Amino acid sequence: MSTIGSAFLKESRSLLVGDYLPKIERCVTLLNDEQIWWRANSASNSIGNLLLHLSGNVRQWIVVGLGSAEDKRDRDAEFAQRDVIPRDELLSRLRETLHEADQTLAGFDDGRLLDRFTIQGLEVYALPAIMHVVEHFSMHTGQIILLAKMFAEVDLEFYDFKSGAPVLTWRAKAESSK
Repeated sequence: MSTIGSAFLKESRSLLVGDYLPKIERCVTLLNDEQIWWRANSASNSIGNLLLHLSGNVRQWIVVGLGSAEDKRDRDAEFAQRDVIPRDELLSRLRETLHEADQTLAGFDDGRLLDRFTIQGLEVYALPAIMHVVEHFSMHTGQIILLAKMFAEVDLEFYDFKSGAPVLTWRAKAESSK
């Protein structure tokens, strides 16, 4: 294994499962189902739609695209969903998808990062495919954080700066609110 390739895979896994997921969990557990499915307008997505979309994207690009799972994604349905899916079910789906993605990346040979794969009908190299998923997940995590702050009207307290250096508090808060 190459040091850079294995470090890239490890950091990608850490961001998805150890950083973004706990932040999303913290946000979503502060909200009720009505808030999770609220839309600013017909051109906007709800947090619920974003959670479905993140699950679909990660599954298609990592679990299916780089792994061996069957592609059953209906991308349009992720955005078209209007009926309330309860918060706990949405989080369960996202956790399961990220668990499968984490397992796929854990078993992915870093020597194949420059191999080509067909994902969403596109010919892509594995490394930029993984980068796409991490970046895409980060962007939607930020949207979810913004909406959660708007509804909950609280500081999400992801970091504690009392000592002068940032202490990661969001992981513990996400775990305690489950």
